[in-house]
Amino acid sequence: MIEEPSTLTAAKEVLFTLGVVLAGGSVAAVLAKAVRAPDVVVYLLMGIVLGPDMLGLVRVEASSSFNQAILIFGASYILFDGGASLRFGVVRSIWRTIVLLSTLGVVVTAVLVAGVMHFLVGVPWILAMLVAAVVASTDPATLVPIFKQVAVRARLSQAVMAESAFNDATGAILTFTVLAFAVGAGDSSLWSAAEELVKQSALGVVIGVVFGGLAAVAMSGRRYGLLREFAPIVTLMAVAGAYLSADRYHASGFMAAFVFGAMIGNRDAFGLRMTEYAALKMSSFVTEIALIMRLLIFVLLGSQVSFELVTEYWLEGMATAAALMFVARPAAVFLATMLDRPAAWTMKERLFLCWTRETGVIPAALAGLLGALGAPGADLIAAITFVAILTTILVQAPSTRWLAAKLGVLEQPRELSGLSL
Repeated sequence: MIEEPSTLTAAKEVLFTLGVVLAGGSVAAVLAKAVRAPDVVVYLLMGIVLGPDMLGLVRVEASSSFNQAILIFGASYILFDGGASLRFGVVRSIWRTIVLLSTLGVVVTAVLVAGVMHFLVGVPWILAMLVAAVVASTDPATLVPIFKQVAVRARLSQAVMAESAFNDATGAILTFTVLAFAVGAGDSSLWSAAEELVKQSALGVVIGVVFGGLAAVAMSGRRYGLLREFAPIVTLMAVAGAYLSADRYHASGFMAAFVFGAMIGNRDAFGLRMTEYAALKMSSFVTEIALIMRLLIFVLLGSQVSFELVTEYWLEGMATAAALMFVARPAAVFLATMLDRPAAWTMKERLFLCWTRETGVIPAALAGLLGALGAPGADLIAAITFVAILTTILVQAPSTRWLAAKLGVLEQPRELSGLSL
């Protein structure tokens, strides 16, 4: 009997994994709808059930190329979807808050979380700062879907979604700056980190604007809109292109994808209106692809939770999660909103912002990367990151609608689409 090539065996394993993840995710989506919970919460739980520590049907290493491809493209596409919901008129009045939360807010969060870990749990300062930097940024792959399902005031949802898109660059730069100090690299400084942040952010915005402008022209109903009938395919190409182009020039790929979406969502402001048929077709396509991407991301993420590591470091993880939710986030929100007086945030809006800072895909990716680089305390970092992810998603995400209703910041109930066309 001819032996089956290893590549064919690997391909079959990937197909099997995809089939199991999609099947499990479909069941999770039905359950989420039945209990009226954010679907990302149930996807995460389904992943834990399917993972190696329970049923053992899904075994995908976090560092595998398959997992990284799903994470990168999925998060980029979800960000594109979130960016397309952004409205320039709304953002114009709250841009200072977004910038402050995405920069100063991340630093404040990291310092306060590190302080709690060091003084209450006894984690050494440099390791505490490294862990805190990893979990300091919020997660667009979690927050964007939540605000597609929970209709709160536009400026609240758009502030949170924009912050989650922009602060991944701050979190990544802060993480590797702290890592450089931890391993004794002498060429790192706060000034160089600030310069790198400005460079990555600005270049990411420019690349997103370029891709968004070109795509909007190509999909427009005007005579030069040659790709208007292929708008869904254009979104796939442009999201991947924006991310990879930004990454090639060491800019924020996720920011580029988000800004690209914002350009498409606000194309009418530039006189680039699409035909009604093309707009509806693209809206339906983007909604379905974004759904598939978050299903894949969170089922896979759940399957990678290590019960052994979580059990070993549960105290450190819970202390970190509590510091994130009850100390660092409120401090960052009140500082940013007080500095942005023109936005005139109400106390109820501030309290709602304090509770919306789920941790997810980006911190998980940073923790995995630090493990691959052999960073000091990599196991501790991975365990605490997963506990923070599980806690913030399982506690904060399901309570978002309830809190919004209690604070009176819900909009009129409506079914949100993937793109506001």
